Amino acid sequence: MPDDKLKTGRQDRLRINSLEDHEVRAWAKKPGVGTEALKAAAKAVGSMAADVGAYLTSHA
Repeated sequence: MPDDKLKTGRQDRLRINSLEDHEVRAWAKKPGVGTEALKAAAKAVGSMAADVGAYLTSHA
């Protein structure tokens, strides 16, 4: 079943799905980093947004 982009909720705010381009672009705008840096951070620490944010902050 396709992901319904109109139905966002708690899970969508807590996780970054690096396989969905629209999610990567949206999350990349928030911390002010590029999409490649965001994908690398998600690969390093997982999909939890808080972990990715902490990783990006510590590696800035």
